[in-house]
Amino acid sequence: MALGDLEREVMTQLWDAPEALTVRQVHERISQNRDLAYTTVMTVLDRLAKKELVVQIKADKAYKYAAAQTREEMTAALMMDALSASPDQDAALAYFLGQLPPGAIQAALDATPKET
Repeated sequence: MALGDLEREVMTQLWDAPEALTVRQVHERISQNRDLAYTTVMTVLDRLAKKELVVQIKADKAYKYAAAQTREEMTAALMMDALSASPDQDAALAYFLGQLPPGAIQAALDATPKET
């Protein structure tokens, strides 16, 4: 599921935060770089919750929001969606891998947890 620019910016704030954030906290962080209405941020967070990309956590009278997946998990899911849409998955994957910088594939394999 592709994200719009503002959705991506909101998700980045959630991923970078050490804990779940309120709408106000997300708004304050984003407003440092751009002029944005509080209600716009609330709408984006609600939309992301409906898409199940964020979870709502009841906190007193408000909600806090956290990403439902890590940035890496979401990126992998997007890649899998795109790959599964291709009629020739092998060719699409080979092309993608060919676009990576030298050493990236080995670095990824080295970072993959080993099964015991």
